[in-house]
Amino acid sequence: MGPTKLSKGLDRDISAAHKRFFTAMEARLPAMSLEAKERYFALLSVLVGKLEIAEKDLRQVLREVMAEAGAIVLQEMSGN
Repeated sequence: MGPTKLSKGLDRDISAAHKRFFTAMEARLPAMSLEAKERYFALLSVLVGKLEIAEKDLRQVLREVMAEAGAIVLQEMSGN
């Protein structure tokens, strides 16, 4: 399989994973507490905002998201 076919195959896999993620979160939202929804929205907003800046590569985006959203993730993990 050449690089182009591999790349297109990965594009399809990523698109399918995005659809699965959307479906999974849509199913979870009704049962989530207001506080959990606020934390999730804060985290998602940071990630999407960074991804919208085309000049940033994925590594830079992830570094910045972890720096900015780390507290949100830790708060969610601790159950507070």
